Amino acid sequence: MGTVVSFDVRGGEPGAVRSALEEAVAGLHRVDEVFSTYRDGSQLSRLARGELTVAECDPEVAEVLALGAEAERLSGGWFSTRYAGRLDPTGIVKGWAVERAARRLVASGAGGVSVNGGGDVQMYGAPGPHRPWRVGVSDPLRPGGLAAVVTAAGATELAVATSGAAERGAHIVDPRTGRSAVTDLVAVTVVAPRLTWADCWATAAFAMGSREGLAWLESLPDTEALLITAGDEVRCTGGLAALLG
Repeated sequence: MGTVVSFDVRGGEPGAVRSALEEAVAGLHRVDEVFSTYRDGSQLSRLARGELTVAECDPEVAEVLALGAEAERLSGGWFSTRYAGRLDPTGIVKGWAVERAARRLVASGAGGVSVNGGGDVQMYGAPGPHRPWRVGVSDPLRPGGLAAVVTAAGATELAVATSGAAERGAHIVDPRTGRSAVTDLVAVTVVAPRLTWADCWATAAFAMGSREGLAWLESLPDTEALLITAGDEVRCTGGLAALLG
């Protein structure tokens, strides 16, 4: 998927955890094979060219497309599974795949799981007694610095996802125009139970801009966010402070 995925797994029976980790890694490689937009022979590429139907693809393709349609509906069209008129669910696949990999490890009996896919993190449980998972949020305007630290204290599952222009440039598209989103934001970080949705919501809110994006994020259940503008303004949803530390 063009990024690095790292695993931090605590507790559980070593053999079972090791087996689950191997399955999780193999699953991520399989996702890359199926959903790659760069491989002409991937199921997604063949589906986009009309060579396959959804029913002829792996079941995960229908699952991801259904999730993408739901994200598009809930965001009022600001999230899309199409790019330049072509089927491209890239914006949802990574978060979904990382979350799925983390769930595999939880099912193996691990007491604490943190999976980081290119800076977007899915966490379950805790790394130790009275010690929660913590995730630093990079400051897009001060390389090497942190804008905030999110804590998963008291949560059995928590995800943190960031969308912005600092790392990859203007890669987020406005679905209404098909061109790069014109926005006053440089980064949006979303905190929610599931990385599938946190990743989608960060992308959609970035395209909306700070004013509309913040209002929309406030309306979503179990969702908090940190938005940073090009003018170095920091805007947060009302409940974010309780997740910082």
